[in-house]
Amino acid sequence: MKIFYAVQATGNGHISRAIQLLPYLEKFGTVDIMLSGANATLPAPLPIKYRSKGLSLFYSQCGGLNYKRMWRDNSLFRAIREAKQLPLEKYDVIINDFDFITAKACSIKGLSSVQFGHQASFMSPHAPRPAEKNLFGELVLKKYAPATDYVGLHFQAYDDFIYPPVIKDVFRQADAKDEGHICVYLPAYERHCIEHHLKALPHVNFHWFLYGITEPERNGNITYYPVSNELFNQSLITCHGIITGGGFETPAEALYLQKRLMSIPIRGQYEQRCNAAALQQMGITVLQDADTDYFSNDIEQWLNASQPAIQQKAADIESILFKVVNMARKNAMLSVA
Repeated sequence: MKIFYAVQATGNGHISRAIQLLPYLEKFGTVDIMLSGANATLPAPLPIKYRSKGLSLFYSQCGGLNYKRMWRDNSLFRAIREAKQLPLEKYDVIINDFDFITAKACSIKGLSSVQFGHQASFMSPHAPRPAEKNLFGELVLKKYAPATDYVGLHFQAYDDFIYPPVIKDVFRQADAKDEGHICVYLPAYERHCIEHHLKALPHVNFHWFLYGITEPERNGNITYYPVSNELFNQSLITCHGIITGGGFETPAEALYLQKRLMSIPIRGQYEQRCNAAALQQMGITVLQDADTDYFSNDIEQWLNASQPAIQQKAADIESILFKVVNMARKNAMLSVA
């Protein structure tokens, strides 16, 4: 069986999940991966057959979206041209983790696909949303990468097609400890935006994973780390808590390890606001911004507050992929018939 697996490469979460899923997916057949996007920094040890800039989100210096760069670096015409050229006809199974080009190619060529990932969960009206829904954000979640069927991942089973998050083996097999430090991973914030807030808490030891750092370096109460899977995983396993964005994979991993969690969604990023709404329902601390005059006070309050006891479930990867692959094969046969 030939399997096409499209992986969104705006941010690192999709790549991290694909790395975990690949050995299980290869049990079903030969896997070719398309990496689509231009804003990921993790190495991707994957069988990448196709590579595209896709349509990507880019971030401003201090916690928001960089609309000017998004307008400059994204090209709908290029994406549609690439979709027409993508040879999906030779694959038995098409799995799409929220890639526009793959979805467009399926539409043009009359092929079926399964959208599998976190964004697929938002096809359900029961997946949490913020108090004020955003019409454009809803359209992106539902129309950006349409598929024949959807298999979603979320913190909780909000619907019958939504399953627990994919948790990496390194965390499932870990002996989690509390060595006292706070892990910080806020990719939308550059160093100057929040460094002074962390230094204002000299009694707190921070591990800050920051773009532009090539080797670990310590300055006072902050140890700066490069964005590295291995280093981050170890820091998360041994941390007291983590301050991170409003993505899905990292908060899910933190909850699975029963770590204290603070989430700060990227301004203007509707999916992250939806994730934040789900976390708030679970009792997790959510901030609207870190680039404020009182961020250090927010951290102090968070550290002193009680933390909800959450038993985050993990996906049964083999079972879910069996469902996804068989769903995709069945749809493909029906479309041919």
